[in-house]
Amino acid sequence: MTIETTAPTFAAEPHHDGSALYVSNLDPALGDVVQVRVRIPESWDVVGVRARVRPDGEASYAEATRIASMSGVDWWEASLTVENPVHPYRFRIDLDGGSVRWLNASGLHRQDPRDVDDFRLVAGNPPPAWSAPAVLYQVFPDRFARSAAADAREAPAWAEPAEWGDPVDGDRQHTAAQFYGGDLAGVEERLDHIQGLGATLLYLTPVFPARSNHRYDALSFDHVDPLLGGDEALVSLVEAAHSRGLQVIGDLTTNHCGDAHEWFRAAYGNPGAPESEFFLWLDDAQTSYVSWLGVRSLPKFNWASAELRRRFIEGPDSVVARYLRPPFAFDGWRIDVANMTGRYRDQDLNTEVRRIIRRTMTEVNPDTLLLGEFTGDAAADFPGDAWHGAMTYANFTRPVWNWLRTPGSGAGGGLYMIVGETQDWNGAEAVASHREFAAAFPWRVRTRTMNALDTHDIPRFVNDARPGTVPVAVGLAMTMPGIPAVWAGDEFGLTGIDGEDSRTPLPWDELDAASDRIALYRRLAGLRAEHPALADGGLRWLHASAELIAFARESVDEVLVIVAARSAASAELGLGAAELVVAEGEISVAGGVVTTGGAAFGVWSLGSADAPEWDVG
Repeated sequence: MTIETTAPTFAAEPHHDGSALYVSNLDPALGDVVQVRVRIPESWDVVGVRARVRPDGEASYAEATRIASMSGVDWWEASLTVENPVHPYRFRIDLDGGSVRWLNASGLHRQDPRDVDDFRLVAGNPPPAWSAPAVLYQVFPDRFARSAAADAREAPAWAEPAEWGDPVDGDRQHTAAQFYGGDLAGVEERLDHIQGLGATLLYLTPVFPARSNHRYDALSFDHVDPLLGGDEALVSLVEAAHSRGLQVIGDLTTNHCGDAHEWFRAAYGNPGAPESEFFLWLDDAQTSYVSWLGVRSLPKFNWASAELRRRFIEGPDSVVARYLRPPFAFDGWRIDVANMTGRYRDQDLNTEVRRIIRRTMTEVNPDTLLLGEFTGDAAADFPGDAWHGAMTYANFTRPVWNWLRTPGSGAGGGLYMIVGETQDWNGAEAVASHREFAAAFPWRVRTRTMNALDTHDIPRFVNDARPGTVPVAVGLAMTMPGIPAVWAGDEFGLTGIDGEDSRTPLPWDELDAASDRIALYRRLAGLRAEHPALADGGLRWLHASAELIAFARESVDEVLVIVAARSAASAELGLGAAELVVAEGEISVAGGVVTTGGAAFGVWSLGSADAPEWDVG
């Protein structure tokens, strides 16, 4: 057993985050005055605290006042006027003797840190309230479930039909054509299963007609793929989901379409066509063109075209708007390849495009969610102006994989396209990486960014997991800030060495055999509904060692302490009169020391936060 009796220094450091415990107004308007607080241990010899802001890019300071001292902690408060849509700030802490410490979203610093990691207030574009406690369940329609109606549909010419129990074809020449025939009626028939897991948000990968099983090569946005049951099947599915209290978001690719798309076919080899301006041509004859990563079947859109914007993303008649309105009534969009959209050589229209998408969504239904895919370091594109959250892998997926993978395991190399090859990290390294990549997100973007152990694009986590660590990983997904994301099939224990292999048809005849794993997901997903601090509470790190990490999720009404270990370990966390909420594996507390007998995950409730009430007039 690894004995850790002294927590790392950050457990006793000053702390601030963007949650309601530290910020008086999470949805300010321009010109509003917002109070921000920082908690500092009384043992620090503090002589003054100031909040440094940068209105219009120029630094200035707001003096903070010590407003309370309780439980060994001093609370300091400063008033900030929100002068820009994204209003950055950090804290300067002056100590007795003349030394200075800076506190920003990446932590505590002796030297003046970079502006990129400042805390941020965001004015406008609030995420829908329903997304805070959401648990997302991702469905790939061709592989989820097949209704009886699918048997009457003839497979298209591009398809290579497969039986539901057939293995996924690993030959790259055939993977996109392998067709199992899952449909939207099949999804509707399994809503009991999805809801029973504790999911509240259904994310469907593309439903538009295409020439592949993944449908990211759309050939039209005018209707739902008849192979999935057509428009009527989508309407029926969304209505059934809504009747159960589930939200549903769709998937759009704004970077490219398929080379069979009606817009592209109209323009290919036809320079006079109105749709010619929708694409990036490399020759006057319009037969050579820019495509996604050089894949010719995926021609890239040219977002300098006003007509493309009108048809696709802008205004009430656009594709974006149409599927948010009844009868389809999607509750939002996940945008595929959001990081590449509008970018080609010296052209960068990404910011403009994402803001148009969100403006259109707000005009149709402001109570909708917008997620953008950005596979690497996403923060620069996510200041809160459009995307509510990111589908990214740098700040959660990679650290968790690297900490909980079997040492030297090889399947994780399949992450290379998304997050780089996995490595063997200890817990302190995993926490440090998470803090570094999450720091530059505004707090409310962090709380809507997906916590995905895996998705349809990468290997399944279970392939590389150390023995006993699946509950640890699922527990972290459910309790860290962000939207927990369950990739359909994880609850069955499905494996997959890469993204294609992970798209195995779900084995519905094995529900009984998977009952323990399904119960695990139901148990841990239920924490989100039972404990609001996991939806919108702050995050304060308590401990990070090689084998064990611990953090607190704090709201006004409740403080939860979460402990995760990959092996037998022990740590002094000072837990006193704490109520055990859930324990997975061998984990216990005695005399303030948490001890695990192996891989384990536990949550304790400490009751309400010991913090001063807000006085905002």
